[in-house]
Amino acid sequence: MILPALSLALALGSILLRMTRASMLEVIKEDYIRTARSKGLSEKTIYFKHALRNALMPIITIIGLQFGALLTGTVITETIFDWPGVGTLLFSGIQQRNYPQVQACVIFISVTYVLVNLLVDLAYAWANPKVRYE
Repeated sequence: MILPALSLALALGSILLRMTRASMLEVIKEDYIRTARSKGLSEKTIYFKHALRNALMPIITIIGLQFGALLTGTVITETIFDWPGVGTLLFSGIQQRNYPQVQACVIFISVTYVLVNLLVDLAYAWANPKVRYE
């Protein structure tokens, strides 16, 4: 279980960590962070309540895009580690030329990706009230 989890998580996790760091460094330079420090707020409050909330927009975008990459990456990972799943089902359907099975797998992956994009848009509204529709 460790090797498949590591093969999927290391690449995606490193990208997410890098984007979080870059976004936080950009937000920390803003004037409202300096104002929060001058008011005497603790660093924990400044980072988690003020900075992280404003740095979430690019992070949410990366998470949504990575989910699509995770869906396509599981085809290879499930095949290599011989795990049953949608990726293995898709690959076996391709090998056996079972077109309805391939179409069903592709539609399932596509619908899942669309639903994840919808959740990303809803997360934008949660993270930043300026994005909400009136």
